[in-house]
Amino acid sequence: MSNIRDYLKEREKRQQTEKTTGYREKIRGHKLAIFYRAALGVILVAAVLFFFIFQWKNKVFTESVITGSTPVTIVQGASVRALGTRVLLYSKDGVSSLDEKGNVLWNQTFEMQNPMTTICGNVAAIGDYNGRTIYVVSGDKQLGTVNTNLPIRKICVSENGVVAAVLDDSDVTRILLYNGNENTDTSIVDIKATMDKSGYPLSISLSPNGKLLAISYLHVDSGEMKSTVAFFNFGEVGKNESDNYVSGFDYVDTVVPYVQFMSSSNAFAVSDDRIVFFSGSEKPNTTAVALLDEEVQGIYYNESYVGLVYRDQSGEAAYRLDVYNTGGDKIHSLLIDMDYSDIVFSKDQIIIYNDMDCRICNISGVDRFTGTFEKPVSLLIPTSSAYKYTAVTSGSVDTMELK
Repeated sequence: MSNIRDYLKEREKRQQTEKTTGYREKIRGHKLAIFYRAALGVILVAAVLFFFIFQWKNKVFTESVITGSTPVTIVQGASVRALGTRVLLYSKDGVSSLDEKGNVLWNQTFEMQNPMTTICGNVAAIGDYNGRTIYVVSGDKQLGTVNTNLPIRKICVSENGVVAAVLDDSDVTRILLYNGNENTDTSIVDIKATMDKSGYPLSISLSPNGKLLAISYLHVDSGEMKSTVAFFNFGEVGKNESDNYVSGFDYVDTVVPYVQFMSSSNAFAVSDDRIVFFSGSEKPNTTAVALLDEEVQGIYYNESYVGLVYRDQSGEAAYRLDVYNTGGDKIHSLLIDMDYSDIVFSKDQIIIYNDMDCRICNISGVDRFTGTFEKPVSLLIPTSSAYKYTAVTSGSVDTMELK
């Protein structure tokens, strides 16, 4: 009799265990079903978003329409440049800034024989070759004036208003840094260059944050030509180094006439036979080198890409644009069959135009718009919208929208 009772008790335990296990399995299965449905939903949403983003990036526009126009007076001989989203208008007699609707934001008069401009983001510096005054401005206001006691040969500016100037001092060439956010004649850094030691500075560039300075020197010794790209750090790291010098790279039998920061941690240099990419926010190092066997006709860049223009040798077009990323990889070659006046890299689009013709493509070379302007354009500025642009003509500032 006890055996029957024990058997019944064991069977009851097994049934209870089976019920509990089955209940847990049902809960687990329900949770897995919810998880799989949620994951599938996320994947579907991501796929839809990717599809629309892909469609937008490759959307083709068929016409351009002027949606707004403001008359302006641009004197003969004046030059226009993009200063962020503003228009920088300068001549031998002065400089001014216009907003997207053609309104004058500020104006500065001066007398210059050969004005030079340099721009970084929304900040510009204007100086006279062989002069002794540099005006530092932003799109919205004037920042400061720098007075030098030596003739100016080259200038560059950072996005926070630091100005570097190459000054001629008889047997010594001096590279001085100033705080361009104030009226000053006192430098904050003084670097001396001589032909028998460092060489002559062919090109200079400040990082956008003003902490790094790149200088390309040309040195000739006993008939041997050598170029050096040197980096100076004016932050905490550079204080521990002699003359703030943190890194440098020599190139024998080549001239490096162009060095440029793309961002506060990426720079590049172009010589007669190569393009060199550098990376580092404290002590820049070489990250890539690409040899060039054609003569470079033009150099264009933004914070993410560099474009080198060559005469097209294939006969299919007038020019060829080779596009590199910050890692030094050539990601695309674009044929250009027009005499362009400017090429603009704006985020992931390339804008190629002259006074009457315009071509806009994405970074992969897919054409998004090809057309003509309603009236001759001297400057085309991208806006925050991917399909709106500010167009400057000889008598107006227009808002152009792609349709």
